[in-house]
Amino acid sequence: MEYRNYTYIIECRDGSLYTGWTNCIEKRIREHNNGTGAKFTRGRGPVTLRYLEISETKSEAMKREAAIKKMNCAKKRQLIVDGELKKILEENHICI
Repeated sequence: MEYRNYTYIIECRDGSLYTGWTNCIEKRIREHNNGTGAKFTRGRGPVTLRYLEISETKSEAMKREAAIKKMNCAKKRQLIVDGELKKILEENHICI
């Protein structure tokens, strides 16, 4: 597992979206699904990764998280549509 800085959007079982950042996306998704992730996602699992960005620094990932959290649901869903999740996962050898 390689450690980088990620900003991500997950979709909860109830259709709600959660945005976060992490330095290990595989571990973070497991935490969300185990109920040890964010308070928001507890009881809403399982979650599915829908969007992922890789940043050079923790600061950049956190700033991007804050910007995405300010977006309305429609804009977040458009990010998901426009994103290239499968390609990012494959190119970076990320197994979720």
